[in-house]
Amino acid sequence: MTITGRFTLLLALGAVPVVLFGGAADAAWAVLLGWLVLLVVLGAVDLALAASPRRVALSRELPGRLRLGETATSELVVRNLGARRLRAVVRDGWTPSAGVQGANRTRVDVPPREARRVSLRLTPTRRGERRTEQVTLRSFGPLRVWARQATLAAPGRLRVLPPFHSRAHLPSRLTRLRELDGRTPLLIRGQGTEFDSIREYVRGDDVRSIDWRATARRADPESRGTTRLMVRTWRPERDRRIVIVVDTSRAAAARIGDEPRLDTAFESALLLAALASHAGDRVDFLAWDRRLRGRVHGAGGAELLARMVDSMADIDAELIEADWTAVPAQVRRVTSRHALVVLLTAADSPGTARGLLSVLPQLTAGHTVIVASVADPDLVGASRERGSLDEAYRAAGAERGLLDGERVVAAIRRLGGLTVTAPPHELPPALADRYLELKAAGQL
Repeated sequence: MTITGRFTLLLALGAVPVVLFGGAADAAWAVLLGWLVLLVVLGAVDLALAASPRRVALSRELPGRLRLGETATSELVVRNLGARRLRAVVRDGWTPSAGVQGANRTRVDVPPREARRVSLRLTPTRRGERRTEQVTLRSFGPLRVWARQATLAAPGRLRVLPPFHSRAHLPSRLTRLRELDGRTPLLIRGQGTEFDSIREYVRGDDVRSIDWRATARRADPESRGTTRLMVRTWRPERDRRIVIVVDTSRAAAARIGDEPRLDTAFESALLLAALASHAGDRVDFLAWDRRLRGRVHGAGGAELLARMVDSMADIDAELIEADWTAVPAQVRRVTSRHALVVLLTAADSPGTARGLLSVLPQLTAGHTVIVASVADPDLVGASRERGSLDEAYRAAGAERGLLDGERVVAAIRRLGGLTVTAPPHELPPALADRYLELKAAGQL
């Protein structure tokens, strides 16, 4: 049982005679006592006439998943199983990160044996599983003086996926990819090519591409020595391996702009995976700190992105240091062939990059490696205004952090076979552009 605001207001009205006539007036106190007894009787009658909140059946209609930033509608069906009219306030138990729009208290008036829908608009503010387990109903009588309250189980689950805002950059990168494919010669030989077809020789073809067996098979016995030469055509290899490793350690928890570094890394991984998949390459995704937090292997096309966003949804940064010494072994489990290994991490201080620097030679020995990191756009803008990064960090009181970060980046750049890209806030398109540059240069 709960009391309502109306009961409190009526009780306050009963104290008016005491205030007006003073505490010495016995009549005033008698009026207050009688008024209180009357309110209690009215409350008891009102409570008896209220429908039982436990004689209610709840069912929920909810989309299974949506992207972060999108809005979904949660439909709660309240069915009155009792014989009295249900006048109630319904409060759904969504967590704050589910992003309930408006007031989470809805009045319903449900006749016996009928049902009503309660709709809530949800705009989640975090990735992952957003859940609700219970619904609280407060049932009022016709006077709305006292109320009966119960909390009932009505579980709901909404899976919030990464937003993939960088897909807006995908059309321009795919156009660039088609331009690269259009300029790729079909008659090439050497490492990283695949046999395509056989056709007749024309002037300008590489004589090393002549297929003498195919030429002999096509020889015409009645041609009296005239032979049509056949050549093999080749196409660029389209089954290259891309291994994307996202650092989920404490360095990924830092917020740059309005989102954590980890979310920016996920955006980069999704854009690169979509572009590489369209190019015919095989993409593998690893989320790593001291253990494997997520993995996508052996998927392609639309399934690749679907599995990646599903794997990313539940991953949050752990407040621990990354164990980079185990990363080469994780890459070897994925592929033993030469691959493009993309490490999305933070390389802005010796503490976060010392372990990475120790394992990079192992990776660069057999793979092309890209280390990508997100810089703070505010610091980059301040450095441009003040003339140099040193001056900007001195003004911010973080001189040592800047100098250490510069040493780390310089040390990474000295490693052979390694590409470093660290734009401030356009990491997803910059990483896709770097992939296209390596593809155009034939370094994959």
